[in-house]
Amino acid sequence: MLSRLMSGSSRSLERDYCCTVRLLDDSEYNCTIQRDAKGQYLFDLLCHHLNLLEKDYFGIRFVDPDKQRHWLEFTKSIVKQMRSQPPFTMCFRVKFYPTDPAALKEEITRYLVFLQIKRDLYHGRLLCKTSDAALLAAYILQAEIGDYDPGKHPEGYSSKFQFFPKHSEKLERKIAEIHKIELSGQTPAMSELNFLRKAQTLETYGVDPHPCKDVSGNAAFLAFTPFGFVVLQGNKRVHFIKWNEVAKLKFEGKTFYLYVSQKEEKKIVLTYFAPTPEACKHLWKCGIENQAFYKLEKSSQVRTVSSSNLFFKGSRFRYSGRVAKEVMESSAKIKREPPEIHRAGLVPSRSCPSITHGPRLSSVPRTRRRAVHISIMEGLESLRDSAHSTPVRSASHGDAFLPHTRSIRAESTERVTIISDEIYSPSDSVLPTPVAEHSLELMLLSRQINGAPCSIEEEKESEANTPTAAAAEAAELGGELRALCPGTGRSGGAQAEQVNKFVLSVLRLLLVTVGLLFVLLLLLIVLTESDLDIAFFRDIRQTPEFEQFHYQYFCPLRRWFACKIRSVFSLLIDT
Repeated sequence: MLSRLMSGSSRSLERDYCCTVRLLDDSEYNCTIQRDAKGQYLFDLLCHHLNLLEKDYFGIRFVDPDKQRHWLEFTKSIVKQMRSQPPFTMCFRVKFYPTDPAALKEEITRYLVFLQIKRDLYHGRLLCKTSDAALLAAYILQAEIGDYDPGKHPEGYSSKFQFFPKHSEKLERKIAEIHKIELSGQTPAMSELNFLRKAQTLETYGVDPHPCKDVSGNAAFLAFTPFGFVVLQGNKRVHFIKWNEVAKLKFEGKTFYLYVSQKEEKKIVLTYFAPTPEACKHLWKCGIENQAFYKLEKSSQVRTVSSSNLFFKGSRFRYSGRVAKEVMESSAKIKREPPEIHRAGLVPSRSCPSITHGPRLSSVPRTRRRAVHISIMEGLESLRDSAHSTPVRSASHGDAFLPHTRSIRAESTERVTIISDEIYSPSDSVLPTPVAEHSLELMLLSRQINGAPCSIEEEKESEANTPTAAAAEAAELGGELRALCPGTGRSGGAQAEQVNKFVLSVLRLLLVTVGLLFVLLLLLIVLTESDLDIAFFRDIRQTPEFEQFHYQYFCPLRRWFACKIRSVFSLLIDT
């Protein structure tokens, strides 16, 4: 009896898994889930722990053993989604940035969004001018330490806080000046609200960049914002496509396609290449979810989307949550006492040390400090005022946007105000949470964009490309192809790969069609020639349509085939 109880308890323990979720204030929430628990169960636990009702803006992110980020799908089992061994580690993050964060109903929601945008500012995902950077940092300072007090805040006190990867003494003095003079008397809630209002006006608000390369091999970073699809290269936003202009999102392997329909009835296709097929699929799923959330009027309009035009090929995905309009309507109906907010205060932070006292950049290794830098964009207002939707030409994938990109790069040297001695790129701060965020960020910051691989995995692949016999053979074959097709480069290889994929798709379609016709032929022979007395067959045989088909078409056709076969046999016998 005792052994049975012990075996039963051991089996129940085996069905339970430990989970650790890192929250936005860097605290951790530990829980135990069962083997068949779905993502919605864990998400509801977190929202209950945070006393959060406006929860549709948030999600749970995790990283698989290949360092690929994923959003936890709430309709699927957690254990089946996690490819790593327990205990599982995940992060609670903002998934859909509010279109107007200041319009959120509850203060607890605004505080969590404030924490997320503060992380974006520190990790380089939120770029701004020098004046805007100083104001945002001053708002953070006011929210965390309150009014300026000469007794508590000596000269240079703002240098003990880390708002950006790196900032100059001039910017620190500007932050302290704004904090002393302009923000006195603001409560933490008011400072956070003003911070959100300012951050929402910036071009890179809500950007979660995905590293890719364009058709020319240049590094690019794709992102989805509350207002549309964004392409970043260097310090500049080179393309912006509104959600109502995005017609379709598709991917095949590492290739991501964005189909755009403009007012002039021009249809163009943007093509980008992700580091891995998994990264491309993650990019595609993020695009499908963002488009559904921000573009649709009702969640009932959500449809299952396929990554391919053929029904038997590709991935299928469906967004399972509510859309932005429904979330806003639901938030307006919230009627409860505002929950108490436990702000982080001066608790040390692992990945966002703006609330950590100590020497400037004290958490950064000395050998890496030169790689940690920030650049603040000038001229964002001119981009916003000119046109949200970047003019594009319906040319081939290879040269559709090259002139515009080059002009943007040329202008960026004139219109960017540098806070430090080095130039900063927004893509260098891409942080695949929840792995060791600080160390990985520094690794990404230390590389240059131009000519650099888009990810650590791609760097490993480039290092692994040593000359072997197979590689030499492939190079020889590539030389022959280049000799046959002079003037073709990387774009020619991409086009050849696309042609091969198209041919394979057509062959699959033909095979499926032939198979269906063969099945229909067998069914027809069984109906007309067999004596099976099955209710299903009997009902079909008794219909007038089938009798007409049988006597007017099938019987003459059968006699014709029989005649031809007899004639062939007679010829064979004669010969």
